[in-house]
Amino acid sequence: MNEEKDMADARTILADYRASIDNIDAALIHMLAERFRCTKAVGVLKATHGLPPADPAREQQQIARLRQLAKDAHLDPDFAEKFLNFVVREVIRHHEQIAASSNGGTKTPLPTA
Repeated sequence: MNEEKDMADARTILADYRASIDNIDAALIHMLAERFRCTKAVGVLKATHGLPPADPAREQQQIARLRQLAKDAHLDPDFAEKFLNFVVREVIRHHEQIAASSNGGTKTPLPTA
């Protein structure tokens, strides 16, 4: 009987963990959707002003920043970098599509700071 109770307790704990994981997954999807809404606006801005879809310097800064955040959060920095690279590749692909669909767009120079 004790074994059955232990197994029931384990199933309850497992269900709680899974509910938390499901909530986190939902939050991640919503965060990614918001991120892509922002990067779409960046893509439109870049296409409008004739800027390239990719910004290698910015990407390197982001990699360094996110690797440090991962270390601070006790997450494997290599995993964080792979994840960011995946997201950035998708963003660049979207920016290329936006630029191609803008048919050259207006190329108004951006103001300098």
